[in-house]
Amino acid sequence: MGIYVEHLKKDFSYYRKETGIRGSLHNIFHREKLIKEAVKDISFSVEKGEMVGFLGPNGAGKTTTLKMLSGILYPTAGRAEVDGFVPWERKNEFKRKISIVMGQKNQLWWDLPASDSFYLNKCIFGVEDYAYREVVTELAELLDVKDLVNVQVRRLSLGERMKMEILAALIHRPDILFLDEPTIGLDILSQQKIRKFLKYYNEQWKTTVIITSHYMADIEALCDRTVIINQGQLVYDGELADINRLLGGRKLLTVKTSGAVDEKAWTAFGTVREIHSAGAVLEIPHEQTREILTAILNGLPVEDFNVTEIPLEESIARFYQKEAVD
Repeated sequence: MGIYVEHLKKDFSYYRKETGIRGSLHNIFHREKLIKEAVKDISFSVEKGEMVGFLGPNGAGKTTTLKMLSGILYPTAGRAEVDGFVPWERKNEFKRKISIVMGQKNQLWWDLPASDSFYLNKCIFGVEDYAYREVVTELAELLDVKDLVNVQVRRLSLGERMKMEILAALIHRPDILFLDEPTIGLDILSQQKIRKFLKYYNEQWKTTVIITSHYMADIEALCDRTVIINQGQLVYDGELADINRLLGGRKLLTVKTSGAVDEKAWTAFGTVREIHSAGAVLEIPHEQTREILTAILNGLPVEDFNVTEIPLEESIARFYQKEAVD
């Protein structure tokens, strides 16, 4: 069993606050109520064992959706099933099947060693002693933190703390794992280690994972499929490899020449991204790559060239800017 979401919606109500004493007095008697539609009628499903990237700009509704799927928030409308349970009913059996890690919130006790928080989670979830020792030993080894579990959390680096957060979330071997910005603020090496661990853990235990991240390297390394939402609405659900094709199948052509070429000459071959004294970078249609290359090689003093895909970050940004096709 996996995750099934149908027409899920979440609104937040708040009041407009006017400035100054007069505004405050006015608000006492005549408050203007406003509605923020954080999530607007989204539907998708995630199969058991699948690892899916859940993307969107800040304020798109990603964290709100994860909070509904983990039972933290109650939706305004719609329905969802997570491993056969309705999340916001918050049944104990459901809580034992999921775990959520939020990169900007801590679950570990700041002044205690991580091992104390691990043991607390063991007691909360009723994990047997032998199983607890086994999982802590295994995961601490895999995350390379076995010498740090008895160190006060506040004395750990950001990367070390995030590894401990992930370890704490996996004490009870959840079937479903929600990861909200698990690598935020980490250095490149720490990011790579966490990605490697998550990929291994997913393959070994077939854990269903939904991960949000603003680092496209996380999504490219871990997920074949991505769900993109913008302003609370689902704008894409499919394979990562298809995103560029849906946006017109563009490619980047980098050309190095033996001398300067007039800018007008470059514009005849495609959209000029960069131009300098010894070449240019062009954006060209995928289906015309061979034709354009032939024309450039025949008409310009080319020394070298390279054809690459549009960067994934840029393609996804176009979805954010509502340039995506249906």
